Amino acid sequence: MTDIADLKSGKTERDENFPVASVLIAPRFREPILAFYRFARAADDVADHAHLGERDKLVALDLLEATLLGSTDAVQDALPLRRLLSGTGLTPRHALDLLTAFRLDVTKRRYRDWSELMHYCSYSAMPVGRFVLDVHGEPRSTWPASDALCAALQVINHMQDCAQDYRALDRVYLPLDELASHGASVEALAMPQSSLQLRACLTSLANKTGELLSDATKLPYRVTSLRLAAQTAAVVGLARKLTCLLLTRDPLRERVHLTKAEAFAVVARSVAWALMGRIGGRA
Repeated sequence: MTDIADLKSGKTERDENFPVASVLIAPRFREPILAFYRFARAADDVADHAHLGERDKLVALDLLEATLLGSTDAVQDALPLRRLLSGTGLTPRHALDLLTAFRLDVTKRRYRDWSELMHYCSYSAMPVGRFVLDVHGEPRSTWPASDALCAALQVINHMQDCAQDYRALDRVYLPLDELASHGASVEALAMPQSSLQLRACLTSLANKTGELLSDATKLPYRVTSLRLAAQTAAVVGLARKLTCLLLTRDPLRERVHLTKAEAFAVVARSVAWALMGRIGGRA
């Protein structure tokens, strides 16, 4: 099998749609979050590799798990997280859940309905937020709002990348029943621009994502860390803005994203609003 180090895409935390271990996070928490991110990035690069076979991908993901759990030192990107978990007593559960999602990416290419997609998000997205909360020592009562935010971020990413996922990897995360109910087909994702039927499907999914973000909005007011409140408020704000863009822009025809200036404006406004709300005792 090809060495996992040779499968890297070159993507880093700076290339993500949403801030990872930004300056809003307290410095002592950034390195643990980056260790988790780099573990996840290594697994993602394996699962998304265009030329690696399914069996080899699963073997590589198993090797990542074995390194994380201490059975081998084969994968360098898993060692910092293993040391962190050993030194802090944090659970490896969140990282192992992520590996479950990446194995699904290798073997499962369609999702029947919203419920099935949310089940996938419970492994692919929610563990990320839960790990960040655990690093900060936040109570589990913060998990539901975090889960809603992380699921929303995942669905936004699926909509942004729906054409690329289909064309490059034959993966479709848009629920099949949503496509069918609007008269759209999977094959429509190969077109240069969205049909009216596909646009209707994307609009419906964007609206469902907005419902998730309504629950996620509670998170900045429920975490005890003021800096984490600022970070989560920034992410909620960015997610809301991107969801709005997905209602008006076509991800098949253009890249739906924010410029640096737009993102900065959204983050500044969202953080200010959340901190004012906390100071004012907003529930």
